[in-house]
Order: sequence, then structure tokens, then C-alpha cells
Amino acid sequence: MNQIFHILNGDALKEQFPAAIPGEIIIARLCLVDGPVAAATESELYKIHAAFICEVYPGFSEKECLNSIVSEMQKVEEIPGDSTVNLWFEDDLFCQVNFWFMMHLLSQKGKKYQLNLVRPKKGAEYSFGAMNQGELVQAIDNKIVIASDEQILLSRFWRLYQQNKLSELRRLSELLSDRYPFLLPAVRAHQDRCVQPGRPKQAIRAIMEELQTEEFGPVFRAFCDREKIYGYGDLQVKRLFDEILKERSGNDADLLDFHG
Repeated sequence: MNQIFHILNGDALKEQFPAAIPGEIIIARLCLVDGPVAAATESELYKIHAAFICEVYPGFSEKECLNSIVSEMQKVEEIPGDSTVNLWFEDDLFCQVNFWFMMHLLSQKGKKYQLNLVRPKKGAEYSFGAMNQGELVQAIDNKIVIASDEQILLSRFWRLYQQNKLSELRRLSELLSDRYPFLLPAVRAHQDRCVQPGRPKQAIRAIMEELQTEEFGPVFRAFCDREKIYGYGDLQVKRLFDEILKERSGNDADLLDFHG
């Protein structure tokens, strides 16, 4: 009997997931867009990722963080062959990196699946949260059925991202642009942040100058409005924001030393 699984992009979507949609829910509790990803195995990656999250975002227990990741990823690895797997991911870079990893993970077990990509409606490409129950049901009706050859190509994105092969990521996203036009903007956004100081940081600096503020709330709201393509949450933006404040403080101290 064909089983149905839904891999969701986070706990928030689970909270609003329609009971009318049948299938088992698995949550991708990952933030692979942020932090180191170089690892020889998935288990090593999870440990590195959990350690990073707990180091830069105080308040998280490394053990709890690792358990929350691994418990869900084990469910992915245990999906039986010939199942239908619906991957619920938005178009922003945050979601896309996690989507690439899920495609990679599903390709590792040598099983055949019917894979479908479920995206938000037009006009809400970066947020399932903007959709009501009826629209979420409609989203799965409008799913993209991922063909077998496309599954192979999409599974390559993760290794290219992991190895920071930017030009190859770009070429692959261009190759698939007719069916998956959202890939290229996400890859471009990734390329833009790899050139120091990086587009996200430049955007935050520009917003702080325009608003003439060092208050995080207004800066975060403006960043989310202008740079939806990144899909950053408050934790990612706050880390960059704090780095900018630290750099400013350091520059002020250098000026004092120079004039002293």
C-alpha cells in the first residue's frame, strides 16, 4: 500500500497543517543556510550544525538541539520505498538549502519514491504562514511532480552548496529554470552573500543608515520586507546586526586611540 509522507519546512507549518490532508508529518528542523556544513556524513553534519546553533544562539541545549534534528531525519531515512513524499518548502534561500538537503538525503537510500514539491501560492512564495487552511489544501493540489531525472539533478544541489561550488550551482539552476524558476534567484542570493561583506550585511547597514537607528526591531522588519529571498528569521538577522554594532564600536575605539 502506498504511504504518504509530508516533509514540512518547520514547526510553524505543522501548527497550521490541515487535518484534511492525509499522511504522516516529518519536520525538517534544520537551518543549513547558516553556519558550517562541511561534513563527511549526515551524522557528522547534524553534530556540527547543533554545536553551531548552540554556540551562536544562546539558550539552546546542544543535546536537545541534536535530538530534535536527528529524531526527524531518522524518520526520513525510514520512509519505505514506493511512498509518496510531499516536500513543503518555500522559495527563499533558507528553505531552498533545506530542500536541497532533503533531496540529497532521500537519494541516498536507493529507494524509489514519488516526490512532489509543494510551494506557497503566487504572491506568498516566501511564506506558507500567509495562507489559510483552504489555500494549503489547494497548494498540494498544485504540487510539482518531480520526475526521476529531475530528482537526480535536484539531489546534486546539496553537495554543490556544501562544497561552495558557486558556478556549478548557477549552471545547474539555469538548466532547471524552466520547471523550477525559483532556484536561480535563491542561488544568486547565495552568491551575493559569499562576496564579503555580503548582501545581507550590506542591506542591514543601509537600513540602519536610512532609518537612523540602532534599534533591532525596525531594522529586522525592513530587512524582511526588502530581502525576502533570504528567508532569514530574527536569529539570523540579529547575529549580523550585532556584528555590525560590534564593528562600529571597534571603529569608534580605533578613532579614540588614534586621536589619543
